[in-house]
Amino acid sequence: EVDSALQRYRTEHGIDTAWEARERVVVALTGGPEGETLLRRGARIAARSGGGELLAVHVASDDGLAAADPAALAAQRVLVEQLGGTFHQIVGDRIATALIGFARAVHATQLVIGVSRRSRVVALLTGPGTSSRVIRAAGDIDVHMVTHGAVGRRSRLLPAGRGNLSRRRRIAGFALALIGGPLLTLLLSATRTADGLTAEALAYQLLVILVALVGGAWPAAFAAVLSGLTLDFLFAEPFYTFTIDRPEHWIAVLLYLASALLVSVVVDRAARLTRVARRSASESEVLTTIAGGVLRGADAVDALLERTRETFGMAAVRLFVDGEAVEVHGEPGPEAAITRVDVDDRTVLELLGRPLDASDRSILDVVATQLGVALEQRALTATARRLQPLAEVDRVRSALLAAVGHDLRRPLAVATAAVTSLRSSGTRLSPADREQLLEGAERSLENLAAIVTDLLDVSRVQAGALAVALESIDVADVLPAVLDDLAADPDAVELHLPESLPPVRADPVLLQRVLVNLLSNAVRHSPAGVPAELAVSAFGDAVQVRVVDHGPGLDPARRARMFEPFQHDSDTSDSGGIGLGLALSRGFAEGMGATLEAEDTPGGGLTMVVGLPADTTVREP
Repeated sequence: EVDSALQRYRTEHGIDTAWEARERVVVALTGGPEGETLLRRGARIAARSGGGELLAVHVASDDGLAAADPAALAAQRVLVEQLGGTFHQIVGDRIATALIGFARAVHATQLVIGVSRRSRVVALLTGPGTSSRVIRAAGDIDVHMVTHGAVGRRSRLLPAGRGNLSRRRRIAGFALALIGGPLLTLLLSATRTADGLTAEALAYQLLVILVALVGGAWPAAFAAVLSGLTLDFLFAEPFYTFTIDRPEHWIAVLLYLASALLVSVVVDRAARLTRVARRSASESEVLTTIAGGVLRGADAVDALLERTRETFGMAAVRLFVDGEAVEVHGEPGPEAAITRVDVDDRTVLELLGRPLDASDRSILDVVATQLGVALEQRALTATARRLQPLAEVDRVRSALLAAVGHDLRRPLAVATAAVTSLRSSGTRLSPADREQLLEGAERSLENLAAIVTDLLDVSRVQAGALAVALESIDVADVLPAVLDDLAADPDAVELHLPESLPPVRADPVLLQRVLVNLLSNAVRHSPAGVPAELAVSAFGDAVQVRVVDHGPGLDPARRARMFEPFQHDSDTSDSGGIGLGLALSRGFAEGMGATLEAEDTPGGGLTMVVGLPADTTVREP
């Protein structure tokens, strides 16, 4: 809110200078090897200011020719995030102007740039570099020029853009110049006239354009020089010498050379732009395919490796960690070429199949960076998975302490108060009062014993130490004991039993406790005058016992946790329970090899379904 208000105030009052509300350090990245040095220096400057903000920015050329190494930029993006900063990429034809514009837009107070990598010779021929232009345009923004190990290592006068034509096309361009030049000369010599210098110059210029289209700037420049010399030697008076008598011929030859060279550069640039556009579209399609495969895959690492193998047409892809192969996709051929790329200090990606060219290697470096991130996410997920049981144990422990502190305290307090009143000296109680106190103490101690029993049973279920005695029983034989334990009114439960049922394999004691828990919940949640229902039916090799109530039911969010311990969706606080009923019921059911699931009751309510395995063994008569 403060930043927004400050921006509105600056806009309303036409203020475009930097206000040092806090330090914002912008680091300019070129994608070169000096990026890490600049980022760490910028991070130290931001840290020393206390609460400073680190921003990294890369200015991409709008024609796409002076593109940086994508793998280096990806690695620097990761480093920026590790240092607590943000990464930005903008497009501009003038790097210094775009950089200063970004710095002012984010209200930067410090700007970190690297010393130029150009050699002294290149700097002398090309004039002031980007660093000098940035310093002149920075104004009130402090500029830090940081030296690094790559200073003066770039000695090329013309940068090698990624849109360069292939070597084969350049050779073809030189061949066209060497073959087409003499052929054109023979043709023009046969039709030479005294005043035909303009026609010959235009014909040679056409040849230069054709060479530029085929082989680029250097073959075209070679053709322009060669044709210029030929034009002077054969078609400018005096003939067969490199001297020119007429001044207008000098002007014509020089203008021809200049126009031919400029045309060759323009045509070469157009060809390179076309190549860059096609290559960028291809790279984008490859990266989109790989990213889509990762997003759709269950395991990002496996999906990334498989999509990489398919994209590059490799026979196999292997991932090594500390020299050991941990992932292998595909089968390598007997004479497969091996391409290796480092993912990090411990991990190496190995591709087996066809050799990769330089452009493929640049995409592969980006894939390796994505793979490193995916491996880090896999490690974090594995760590979280290992910690999940500890978190669950901690949650159960916290719930148990809450239960001990609340639900156990109440019956203990009632029993203690009753016994204290009975033993108090000087207190005379009537027989009715004494009987009431004894009944209260007895009921509280019974509740306390039931709670402790449930806690012990839950502990046995979770520890896998539940004693189960399976036998062949009839479900109907267990129901009388269930109704007796329930101690409910005769009209509170409605039974639906078929005439015949197959026997089931179950523990009668555990099954009785399961049904008592479920029926007590159903009776408690059913509206007054509406009985709970218990229906038994056979489906294939299973017998289902359905306990139905017509109460309010449970929403899906609460139903997802209803079978966990210490949930009061079934055992309300006034029932003396601590939320273990359904957890125990499912534990007992699963201990017998049965299932317990929840369904919606048509018309409202909840239906608990106990699935018991039918006894398919043949019993002796």
